[in-house]
Amino acid sequence: MTKEQIKDKILEIIAEIMPDEDLSNLKGDIPIREQVELDSMDFLDLIMELRKRYGIEVPEDDYIHLATLDGSVAYLEPRMKDI
Repeated sequence: MTKEQIKDKILEIIAEIMPDEDLSNLKGDIPIREQVELDSMDFLDLIMELRKRYGIEVPEDDYIHLATLDGSVAYLEPRMKDI
C-alpha cells in the first residue's frame, strides 16, 4: 500500500467512527485529537479497526506514533506495504 492509500484508509476509519466530523482539512502534523473530537474510546476503536481489517497489532507503547496523521502513515507504512 502506498502512503496515500494508507492515509485514505486511516481517514476512512476515522470517518466511520466519527461520521459527523469534517475531515477534509485535517492537517498531517497536528495531533488528530486536537483537530477533531476524538476521545480515548474513539482512538481505541481506530486501533481495533486496524487489527480487524488489516491484522495489525499496535502495542500500547506505540500509540504515541498514531497521534498525528503523518505519524500514523509513517508507523503503518512498513506494516501495510504488502496488503
